[in-house]
Amino acid sequence: MRAILELAIEYGNKPVQIKTIAKRQDISGKYLEQLMAILKSSGLIRSVRGPRGGYLLAKPPQEIKLSHVFAALEGPLLTVECIEHPEFCPRCTDCVTRQVWTDVQNAIINVLESMTLQDLADKARRGEDVSSYQI
Repeated sequence: MRAILELAIEYGNKPVQIKTIAKRQDISGKYLEQLMAILKSSGLIRSVRGPRGGYLLAKPPQEIKLSHVFAALEGPLLTVECIEHPEFCPRCTDCVTRQVWTDVQNAIINVLESMTLQDLADKARRGEDVSSYQI
């Protein structure tokens, strides 16, 4: 999330190189390359080749919900298996805690759906604490 936030902050400027993102966000370059490949294949970012190349958002940051980024990097959000697959647990129909996990999952989804990369970039520019929004 922090890596793609860098691209949102730099949106409209020149491409950002992996080494720049890695240094700013204290992320391993090798790990960041893997993340960028996933984000690129999901269509959220694009790469520019050459000496002034790097990475850019594929669309404006106000059009990229945090839920899109999360889904690309982590897959579907699932707090417990029985929410998606009731057959996973024979107690599923009588389980009181299943509803709690469903509520937790829905709350997380609602937060991720309600925020865009632009929202995070704006907070970062204002110097607000965005750590509570990191995933």
